[in-house]
Amino acid sequence: MKIVATEYSKNRHHINLELLYEFIHWIRSLLFAKVQSEDIHELLSDVPATPPALMKLSENFDLTEFEEHVLLLCAGAAIDPQFHQLCAQLNGNEKSPYPTLALALVTLPDAEWRILSPQSPLNHWQLIEIAPHHTPTQAPISLDRRILCYLLGEPAFDGQLSDFVEPIENDGSLLPPSHVALAEQWLQAWTNPNRQHRPLIQLCGGEHRSKTAIAQAICAHLNLNLYRLDVEALPTTTHELKQLTRRWQREALLSNAVLLMDADELSHSNATQTAMLRRFIASLQTLGILTSTQRQHFAKVPYLTLDLPTISHGEKRTIWQQHLGDRAAELNGELEQIVSQFHIGNHTIQSACATVQNVPLAELPAQLWNYCRSQARPQLEHLAQRIESAAHWDDLILPQREKEILQSIATQVRNRAMVYEEWGFARKASRGLGITALFAGASGTGKTMAAEVLAREFQLDLYRIDLSAVSSKYIGETEKNLRQIFDAAESGGAVLLFDEADALFGKRTQVKDSHDRHANLEVSYLLQRMEAYQGLAILTTNLKDSLDQAFLRRLRFIINFPYPQQESRSEIWASMFPEQTPTQGLDYELLGQLDMAGGNIRSIALNSAFIAADADEAVMMKHILQAAKAECAKIGRSLSRQEIAYWLD
Repeated sequence: MKIVATEYSKNRHHINLELLYEFIHWIRSLLFAKVQSEDIHELLSDVPATPPALMKLSENFDLTEFEEHVLLLCAGAAIDPQFHQLCAQLNGNEKSPYPTLALALVTLPDAEWRILSPQSPLNHWQLIEIAPHHTPTQAPISLDRRILCYLLGEPAFDGQLSDFVEPIENDGSLLPPSHVALAEQWLQAWTNPNRQHRPLIQLCGGEHRSKTAIAQAICAHLNLNLYRLDVEALPTTTHELKQLTRRWQREALLSNAVLLMDADELSHSNATQTAMLRRFIASLQTLGILTSTQRQHFAKVPYLTLDLPTISHGEKRTIWQQHLGDRAAELNGELEQIVSQFHIGNHTIQSACATVQNVPLAELPAQLWNYCRSQARPQLEHLAQRIESAAHWDDLILPQREKEILQSIATQVRNRAMVYEEWGFARKASRGLGITALFAGASGTGKTMAAEVLAREFQLDLYRIDLSAVSSKYIGETEKNLRQIFDAAESGGAVLLFDEADALFGKRTQVKDSHDRHANLEVSYLLQRMEAYQGLAILTTNLKDSLDQAFLRRLRFIINFPYPQQESRSEIWASMFPEQTPTQGLDYELLGQLDMAGGNIRSIALNSAFIAADADEAVMMKHILQAAKAECAKIGRSLSRQEIAYWLD
């Protein structure tokens, strides 16, 4: 079938060239007849057949026969050396061996003065280039290189667009059923004969590659070529924007192309670029697609907004099984945990399966798990700090009640696939599926360590996000940062640890100006994303009482990390030194008298080890005393007599 199509294409190309050369020969004959002052009536009665490429060009840009002949005149000058001498003779100047508008007007039949108008198709669409000249009709004219290639049937792309637009090749990816349903809505909008204009398609959602895959499938079905424009690269001056718009629309008509305008990274605070995008879309008269994370509104442009649905648990399982093939059955149910934990698209699943083709079966689940968990890292590293989780359950020194709540969190993470999918809770409501927790307590009481324990329990990445750093004074920037965090974390199943929740979740202020209103919107946005986030999201605070009560009611778990009492401090001291560390005469019960939180105890233990190592001694009570004094000086307090009674005695 491909061979037949290729031969057909070659024949069309050959026929087009033959007719083009024949027509150019006819134009040359007209010029020669004019030079010789011969009668041209016989030539005018025997006009050759129009080449298919020229016919299509004329149809797209509404050209008259005279304008077609002007293009052929310029094409002849570009590929036939004899044209230069004839043009010089007709121009009456050996130094002018080129076609001009004046030459075309006096030589070609059915001449029209509209060729001088900037609004004529040849000028408006820049099909010809007119060199600077004080007399426009005497200026050299030539065929734009892209148009010459089109007439010759040679593949080409407008060089002036290469800095803005790039082709998107169709990779032939299969769409999940929910995306097929969306594509059918799209096709109906673009193929409905009752519609006067095919609308701009606005495709909203978080996963860019899935949106691109749907666009690729639509364009392949309609035999259209797809190109991508990053809207942040749009020119910022009106003149340059008009030039880009015109060049693209010309290219779209020449290439049977569709433009995908990628606005996924466009910030709401970038007013200039947003305004340029709206102007660009308003003047676009060819097929267009806009991808964005949030809906845009256009007053005078017909458009259809489609929201990208999240692929269901069953669809993800099917995609995994398709790409794994026979190996899916060999995973003995472990695939279900991967499907539940990681919210990745078709392309990423395909890549994951390709990387483990030669991996032994015993290593397959771990390899797939680690590949999936790494997907969030490139998008999160610049917004959050990844914490290597080394803590175990035994490292947590907490009251029994708090430990039981942590175990409950782990139980829900472990069994959410069964409860949400198999038992149908996810179909009851899409909100509230996220597992959210607040860890409240003073610094050093174990909040971060507890998050590490949970992340290590499930072999997931832990990311700490400083909310005070994510919050921006620029309207819309905070939501953008939070959206990037959650979208990336969804793919890698990361555990999110939002530090200093009181920075954003304090009691909502009275709305006095637009900044207050947007501050409250930021809180609402984060709450909404946390409720929908199908992973574990933890917030920490030192000031629980300052948090909005409405916010606290929407959390699934709240754990208070108490300041450790003496008995707990003794346990912390007993677990602080590794087995390899040489110690001598350490009395953990007496060390528990040091009124310190766990974080301070950890610092004292580490610093005492350095002091002992420098003295070439085992860690002893005297080293801990020295380190304790330094730690107290650091935090601005002094050791009480009761704390160091042992050392004084």
